[in-house]
Amino acid sequence: MKIKDILAKNEPTLSFEVFPPKTEDKYESVEKAASEIAKLNPAFMSVTYGAGGGTSQYTVDIAAALKAKGVTPLAHLTCVSSTREKVHSVLDQLKAQGIENVLALRGDIPKDGKIENDYRYASELIAEIKASGDFCIGAACYPEGHVESVNKTADIQHLKEKVEAGCDFVTTQMFFDNNIFYNFLYRIREKGILVPVLPGIMPITNKKQLRRSMELSGTAVPQRFLAIIDRFGDDPEAMKQAGIAYATDQIIDLIANGINHIHVYSMNKPDVATAIMNNLSAILKVED
Repeated sequence: MKIKDILAKNEPTLSFEVFPPKTEDKYESVEKAASEIAKLNPAFMSVTYGAGGGTSQYTVDIAAALKAKGVTPLAHLTCVSSTREKVHSVLDQLKAQGIENVLALRGDIPKDGKIENDYRYASELIAEIKASGDFCIGAACYPEGHVESVNKTADIQHLKEKVEAGCDFVTTQMFFDNNIFYNFLYRIREKGILVPVLPGIMPITNKKQLRRSMELSGTAVPQRFLAIIDRFGDDPEAMKQAGIAYATDQIIDLIANGINHIHVYSMNKPDVATAIMNNLSAILKVED
């Protein structure tokens, strides 16, 4: 099923994200975690794509395994370190597996600075995918602005370019203050960006995870959440419970305000995904 058709339904849904292993010996444990999350019957599951495309085959394999279990997969595809030949090779593999959904990303610049010259921006990758088959295409967006953008206005213009290139929906970077998302949604709608926008929610279950997230994305952390880290950060079980509760509260507020489709960055943690789904069972009308 195409994700744009799922998003057209006026009912609350959750989707989850998993990431492939960096090495073959970890594949079995990652595939097992993805399978456990799949048992929750999410609206779809996204599978990330490693820097430089080094895990591209694992991305396709896990996405195909999820499809075989009856879950709609969304395969990530990055281009900054990929040649046009590599991109088309991955697209051909996805077609062969009957995978219809692709999240098109520029990708992070590798630490060694080695990039290819076939693509500079995600919008170019989106246009290439659009011309290469009947894919449903997603893209990323940044409610607080991309760390490399000069300002939010320029960042929204880049988002508009992605939509005009052919993306069908966008998913946000994580955020911890829903007002940031509501303000972002107002601003992009005002600019004529009308595709569905999925808020990305990341349950923070340990304080090291928060530090990494802030370093990578520059995400603002509300005082309310900093107080949670301060109070529970050194107690792993308490922090895990508090982080799940905070993410659940964000999701409830979003759904109450008419945002029906939420994407959860579940970080290959079936227990976290299960806890959130259980917390929302009546809201999502989950059947036992």
